Amino acid sequence: MALLHSLENQGNFLFRYRSYLPLVLFVPVVPIVYFNTKHELCTCYQAYFIYSALIMSILGIVIRAIAIATTPKGTSGRNTEMQVAESLNTRGIYSTVRHPLYLGNFFMWIGIVAFTFNIWFFIVVALAFWIYYERIMFAEERFLERKFGYSYMDWSLQVPAFVPCLRKYKSPETPFSWKSIFRREYSGWLATALCFAFIDQLRYYFKYNSFEYNRLSVYILAIILIVTMTIRTLKHNTQLLHEEDRS
Repeated sequence: MALLHSLENQGNFLFRYRSYLPLVLFVPVVPIVYFNTKHELCTCYQAYFIYSALIMSILGIVIRAIAIATTPKGTSGRNTEMQVAESLNTRGIYSTVRHPLYLGNFFMWIGIVAFTFNIWFFIVVALAFWIYYERIMFAEERFLERKFGYSYMDWSLQVPAFVPCLRKYKSPETPFSWKSIFRREYSGWLATALCFAFIDQLRYYFKYNSFEYNRLSVYILAIILIVTMTIRTLKHNTQLLHEEDRS
């Protein structure tokens, strides 16, 4: 099999399971947090790790929200079985970077990794995620090239794949929609809060041999859980968040 086809097949496989494969990170997180806590590694830099982790994850959430809020129907779906695109989105955040949703995912997950307080784990995961998303992006771009031809090629030659170029920004044709953000992004908020709370509780347990629920991470998780359950109820039982021209 040619390398081109091999990379595309790998990308399609990872695309189908992209919502679940990052969960593999939870396997090494436990021993890494244990080792750091027992040996009190990086204690003098914990505040920097915490702030950096929060900033990166929040940045990832914001990037995804901007992409979702200005995306018309037929693009950037949550499909998992195969690549789907009814139209080519080239304006708004897509005029600065070709894969803003994957960029947002990267920052969300790498922020969680930074919260383990282990710089080597951070570097390894950052490199692994680059290889992981590079293959998904490759497969997606092969699909878009075949479907949209020169329209896609012209756009892709002008817009970077993963590192945004803000000077290329063009206003989106689709109006900004908070409804789209609430309807499509609440599960990501909950998953991020759950990961931070899990690591925080794990670190506390390894240090004091008990769990402590009177912590900020638990309060934030509880608030986000209430918000997301409310949004989910509104989404599935009312028309309040429904939009005809959005996915």
